Order: sequence, then C-alpha cells, then structure tokens
Amino acid sequence: MEKLHTPVLLSEVLAGLRPQAGESYLDLTAGYGGHAEKILDVTRNYKDSVLVDRDEFAAGYLAQKFQGTPPTIINTDFYSAVLQLLQCGRTFDMILADFGVSSLQLDRPDRGFSFRESGPLDMRMDRRQTLTASDIVNHYNARDLAEIFVKYGEETPGRAKMLATEIISHRPVTDTKQLADIIARKSKHSRTHPATRIFQAIRIAVNDELGIIERTLSLLPRLMNPGGRLAIITFHSLEDRLVKDFMRAASSFGEESALAIETKKPIVATPAELVINPRARSSKLRVAVRN
Repeated sequence: MEKLHTPVLLSEVLAGLRPQAGESYLDLTAGYGGHAEKILDVTRNYKDSVLVDRDEFAAGYLAQKFQGTPPTIINTDFYSAVLQLLQCGRTFDMILADFGVSSLQLDRPDRGFSFRESGPLDMRMDRRQTLTASDIVNHYNARDLAEIFVKYGEETPGRAKMLATEIISHRPVTDTKQLADIIARKSKHSRTHPATRIFQAIRIAVNDELGIIERTLSLLPRLMNPGGRLAIITFHSLEDRLVKDFMRAASSFGEESALAIETKKPIVATPAELVINPRARSSKLRVAVRN
C-alpha cells in the first residue's frame, strides 16, 4: 500500500516544518503516513504526536504502520479533532494539514471518487456519515445542483444549470461512470476530463470540505507552541484562498500577530516531482510560524 501512495511536496514540507529531535507533531490529515513517517523519523517523539484522519481505512493503516511506538491516532474529521485537542490543552511544535484526497481513495472504485471507473456514487471520506453523492445527484433539485457546481466546481452559471438539468433527466444515476458519461456527452473535448469539476464539486459538498477547513483554520494558532511551524497543502483555488486569507489575517497585527508568514507565495511541485507524482501538479504549500 505504501508504494501506491506518494506524499506530495515532501522535501518542501520537511524544509518548512524543520523537525528537530524531541519535538511534538500534529498531522491533521495523516492519510497513509507518508509525511508523518519522515517527520517522526527525525523527532522520535511518538508519545507527544497525534495523527488524524476521518477515513477509517487510513486510521487502521496508521495503527499498523506505527505499531510498537504509536503516536495517538484519531479517526475523525480534523475540525472535531482540533476541538478535542483544545479541550485537552494540547499544543504542538509542528502542524501539517494536507487537504488533498489521497490517491488510495481515488484509485479505489468502490469509494466512488473517480470518474474513470465504475463505482457507487459514494464519495464519503468518513463512511459513518449518511450523506452520499447519490443523495445529491439523485435527489437535489436543479437549482441546488447548479449552485453546488458553481460554488465548489467553479463552473459558469450557464453550464452548471445545463448540466444540472441533464443529470436530472437521466435519473436515477446509479454509478460514477454513468454520471461521468452524462457530463462528457454535453461537453467539448479538453485536456482534463470534462467531469473533473463536477466530481470535485459533489465531493466537496458531500464532505463539507470547505466548511470544515474554514472552521478549523482560525483555531490552529491556539494549538501551536511559540515558534511552532504550520504547513498547509491545498489542491485547488477554493482551498488555497481560504488558507491565504487566514494566514494574512493572522499575521496582520504587527508584533501582536498570531502568525508570521514564511511563504509570501505558495510553494509548488518541482518538474522532477511531477515526473514521479503527476497528482502533485496542482498542490500548493504555505508555511507560517507562531509568534
């Protein structure tokens, strides 16, 4: 499984977080532990480190990966985890949040994230929740569908309305391939698959991704020790805008600011990394330090 998962911007994350022996680490989106493994190899401080993931498969994998000297593993969304940690009075020297969907989720048709293979219309990162992609695709009205496509997929209003009407006319939509084909038939040829934005929009809506990010960001400085480092990886403009605005606001009070921004512009993947890991092409890393 590890060979299938390549952590993005790994060397850049290590350079930004600057792990030292004995430091504590919080990974809010630990996934399959690619970043965490390298950082914990340096700190060797497992007992004061916490790995979070809302996907039960990832949490189970992390427990196996780090058995023997395990960090604390929390199987919930990162906003809920942050609230738990604040209630416990925890603080950390390093915090990492990688907001991308893991390649393991995308590559498993049964999770319903991919438009390239047939799978159930699921898209839940936490399969304990009730709302699925099928609920949205098959039961939301045209206005609500179009709003999701515009807000989370950044589609134009005209195209969003057209695709919403087309999807409704083909109900019930039973799997991911059928949905992708409906979208493709109403789209012009392009370098990226025409269903990319719509699948992104539905996935964000199913998992309340932007809402959770927005609620979490303002709490992060309270989890950081003085001099603590915060690294955040985003994969599309909606996420990056939230992170950029948060860091700008948290660093705008001079000496009274909670954070000092270390990356005036986001760090992106090098051409060498893109050869090895094409999914890093849209990744952006921003780093800040706790004052």
